[in-house]
This record gives sequence, structure tokens and C-alpha cells, in this order.
Amino acid sequence: MDWKERIAEAARRVEGHVLRTPVMRTGGFGLDREIDVKLEQLQHTGTFKARGAFNTLLGGPVPQAGIVAASGGNHGAAVAFAAHRLGYPAHIFVPQMAGPSKIALIERTGARLTVVEGEYANAAEAAADYEEASGAMQIHAYDAPATVAGQGTCMAEWEAQGLEADTVLIAVGGGGLIGGALGWLQGRRKVVAVEPVTSCALHAALAAGGPCDVTVSGVAANALGARRIGRICYDLARRHNAQSVLVNDTAITTAQTALWQERRLLVEPAGATALAALMSGAYRPEPGERVAVLLCGANVAPDPLG
Repeated sequence: MDWKERIAEAARRVEGHVLRTPVMRTGGFGLDREIDVKLEQLQHTGTFKARGAFNTLLGGPVPQAGIVAASGGNHGAAVAFAAHRLGYPAHIFVPQMAGPSKIALIERTGARLTVVEGEYANAAEAAADYEEASGAMQIHAYDAPATVAGQGTCMAEWEAQGLEADTVLIAVGGGGLIGGALGWLQGRRKVVAVEPVTSCALHAALAAGGPCDVTVSGVAANALGARRIGRICYDLARRHNAQSVLVNDTAITTAQTALWQERRLLVEPAGATALAALMSGAYRPEPGERVAVLLCGANVAPDPLG
């Protein structure tokens, strides 16, 4: 089964479990053109990640020990939400850098939560140990076929909503979202990967000829802070010639502020990262190039309403 077939199957599986998020066309943001935007930050738990979580849990048997997941925050919240909706116990491991807002979001689902010192990689190690000891099923945040196929339903849905863009800009952490987009599009549109300078696992892998470890820091690290890009994403990015650009923290927070001030769209730094590439000039479209931006996360810290 090729990626497009996997994603089409995932779309059928998660229908009724995830939200069909809205799209808009808008000018502004200091740009010389209108852009298409998909508001995936309005998905369950504030990110696209519910798609991969539901696709995995609905795709096969779940052991009595339930579910385990490691996360910088957003994936854990999505897995916990999906597990609760489907009646499965879940144990989520997050690093301290996930922050109080995302930790509280997970706690509200009723899942068991363990906060570990360090970054995402440390949470992943703890989750792997728990998986081995308990027999729970792990849902990987980005480098598993069911996760990637589930995230790919976002792009499939966007095309069904009439997307006309030549180029789509997508923020990258571990690569599940952009991997799913690349798998669905199969080179029919240009895909631009946007990463923070200080958390650039895909950019480093493309330069090195394969996934490699990077150091992680910056304002978007608790969502885009994968130390190593997923193999699935890397292979799809190479196969379909994804372009990679980097943005700094100032560009990200400037885009985040502009989304709120100009359109009253509240997103976390990761959610604004793709737009930052346009606003900062890290990606410069050709004249007449139709451009789309995927807004991917709404879990700002601190929680604006407590």
C-alpha cells in the first residue's frame, strides 16, 4: 500500500473522531500577496496530532495495559484525549520543558502523567522503559506509519476543501505532519519545511545525508524540539525534494504576534513558525506563486485564560 492509499484509509477511519478544521484566504502580515491558511490549531487538543492518535488506536487491537506515549506536550495531549474517548488507559511521559500549560492539558484528560527531567529524548527513553515493563502499546509522536498516515489526513482534507496553492509551508519538529503531507501530495505541490534555527533536525539531516542528532532550544522547542528527524519524514523529504528553510526566534514570535493582532488567531510559537518564513523572507515566493500556510498548534504558554 502506498502512502496515498494509507492516508485515504486513515481519513475514512478517523472520520467522526477528528474535526474538519476551517480554511481561509487572507492578506496582511506585511506580505505582497494573499495566502491560503488552514486553521489546524482548532483541532481537538489544539493541534493536528489527534489525527495520528485516533488513526493508530482505531487501526488494530489495544493491549489490556493500554497506551503509552512520549511527548513534548502536544502529542501526549492528543493521545490522552483519543484514549479517553475510546475507553483506553493511557500513560504519558513529558519533559519538564513541556511547560505548565501543556502539562495541565494532559492532566485534564484523566491520563496518568509522568514529568521527567530534560527534553523530549529523555521522555522517550522513559516511555520505552515503561512499554517494555508493562506491555502497553506505544504511539510514537512522529516516526510510525500509522501516525504519519493520520497526520496526512490534514493535507487530504485541505485539498478536498479546494486548496489551490502551488506551495505549502509547514513547520517541522519530528516530521509527522510534513511527512503525511508529502506522502499525500506525492510531489504535486511544492512543500517547504520550516524549522527554528535552534531546532532543525530535518535541515541537518538533509545536509548530512541522513538523520543525525541536533541540539534543541528556543521558543518552539517544546513542540518542534525533536533531537533527530524521523526516518519516514527524511525519506519522503528526499524523495519529493522538500525545500528546507530556517527561521529565528524573533521571526517566530513576530509572526505569532501578527496572527493575533491582525486576525485574532491565537497560536503557540510552533503554530506560527511556517508563517514566519514568509514574513521574515526566509522563503521568498516567485511572482504569481500561490502560497499556503498550515497553522498547526494553539497551546500557548501560559494559558491565556488560566
